[in-house]
Amino acid sequence: MASLNYKHLRYFWMIAKTGGVARAAEQLHLTPQSISGQIKQFEATLGVELFRRAGRNLELTDAGRRILSYAEEIFTIGDELLDVLHDQKAKKTIPFKVGIADSVSKLVAYRLVEPALKLAEPVRLICREGRLASLLAELAVHRLDMIIADRPMPVHLNVRGYSHLLGESGLTVFAASQLAKELSGSFPALLDDAPFLLPGEDVAIRPALLQWLEASELRPRIVGEFDDSALMKSFGQAGAGVFVAPTAIAEHICNQYQVAKLGRIDAVVEQLFAITTERRLTHPAIVAISQAAQRDVFAGGKS
Repeated sequence: MASLNYKHLRYFWMIAKTGGVARAAEQLHLTPQSISGQIKQFEATLGVELFRRAGRNLELTDAGRRILSYAEEIFTIGDELLDVLHDQKAKKTIPFKVGIADSVSKLVAYRLVEPALKLAEPVRLICREGRLASLLAELAVHRLDMIIADRPMPVHLNVRGYSHLLGESGLTVFAASQLAKELSGSFPALLDDAPFLLPGEDVAIRPALLQWLEASELRPRIVGEFDDSALMKSFGQAGAGVFVAPTAIAEHICNQYQVAKLGRIDAVVEQLFAITTERRLTHPAIVAISQAAQRDVFAGGKS
C-alpha cells in the first residue's frame, strides 16, 4: 500500500471540520476544484469512500469517521509540537482518551472525569461517546485509555480488559413541575398510569427497574424509551414524562433541568465502572478519577 499523503489527509480533515469543500477551500486558499480532485486521489489511494452526499451537504462515511479520529490526533499533536518549539516553557500534555457509553449520565461522566483535568501535569482530554461494544473495540487496539460504563465488561467478548467499580447509587424519580402537580397520590403510587420515560435496552438498570415496577404493582404509561440519558432528561424537562436518574446527582439534575424530585428507588442500584486494559491502575488521570469517585461523586447516592 502507498504511504500516507499527509497533504491529502489535511484537506480531508479541513473539509470534515468546516462541513464542505467550498469552506475548506477558503481556509486553505485553494480552489474547490483542486480540493475535490485531491480528495478523489486520496480516496483512490485508501480504497474507501470518505464522504457521501446528503442533499447539498457532505457527510462522513463510517470509514471517514474512523479516519477523522486519527487525523484529529495527528494534527493536534503537530500543533502541540509547534507550540513547544515556539515556547520552550510550554509543558507537554498527557493525552487521556476516554470512551463514555451513551447510557451513562453526561453529568455523572463530567463529574467523574473532572479530577483528571486538575492534575499538576496537564492533560489533553479526548472524549468518545457510543455503544459499549464499539468502545470496547477501540479499547482493544489502544485507541482509548479507559471506558466509563454502567456495566462491567461482558465476559463473552474476546477483549483483554478489566472492570473497576467506581461507585453505585440508588435512583431518584423526577418530573417537570407542571407534570408533578398533575400526578395525584403519594410516591410511589403516583407512578401508576403516569407518563414514563424508560431507559433503553442498552441501559443496565432497565431490567431491575421494570422488575421493581412489577413487584410494586405499578403500571406507568411508557411514552418513550431512550438509550441516551441526556436526551431522556431533555424530554423529561419538557414535561413528556417522569424519568429516573442516579440519586448521587439528584440536586444537580434539579438545578440543571428545572425538575422536581418525586421520590427515591433505593432498591434499584446503578453501578458505574472504569474499564481499562490494566489490572492495576497506573495512568495518573485514571487513578485520580478512581480516588475521587467514591469520595465525591457517589458519596450521597446510597440510602
